[in-house]
Amino acid sequence: MDQYLKATPFIDSDAEPVKEKARELTGGVKGEKEKARRIFYFVRDEIKYNPFSPRSLPEQLRASHVLSRKGGYCVQKAVLLVALARAAGIPARLRFAKIRSHLIPEKLLKLRGTNVLAYHGYADLYLGGRWVKATPAFGIEVCRKAGLIPVEFDGENDAMLHPYTRDGRPQVEYLLDRGPYEDVPFREIEETAILVKRLGGKDEAGTV
Repeated sequence: MDQYLKATPFIDSDAEPVKEKARELTGGVKGEKEKARRIFYFVRDEIKYNPFSPRSLPEQLRASHVLSRKGGYCVQKAVLLVALARAAGIPARLRFAKIRSHLIPEKLLKLRGTNVLAYHGYADLYLGGRWVKATPAFGIEVCRKAGLIPVEFDGENDAMLHPYTRDGRPQVEYLLDRGPYEDVPFREIEETAILVKRLGGKDEAGTV
């Protein structure tokens, strides 16, 4: 598990602001599951979800940068969650999936040309002897305004985006689990984004 406790270029869990926030969230808290819950809900609700958050430069995906901006899109929020967990001594890693978002904002849909998101990011936390998925993308306020079911995290069960909204509208389809990553595959994500644009809104498999 050592590799999942170390700082990386993006998951800079050794940065002083990240370490300080981890201490603030978990100081005096007993048990890794409760520490993980404190970190999860901080990232979910206190780091504002912004699908238009700048991400073209590597430093914009760094955990300390996301913490200072207090906002980001799914990958940026997942990076911060993993960094805070590592700073608190909890093995953590990134995980990516290709998903279809049925509620993607119209502005973003026009920009991307597709509702398939090739690299939706979330986190894996090692708790109780196994990996548990944690998705901190949408904060409680976003969920209330959009009628979404909030993702809740108990430290034992996978916390994933719900397939339907509160009133039964389709929300998300998981199309492909890309598996775990020790750090952000920045070049991989960028190359896929370029390919999607080149294909006119189709994903890397050539399907919308």
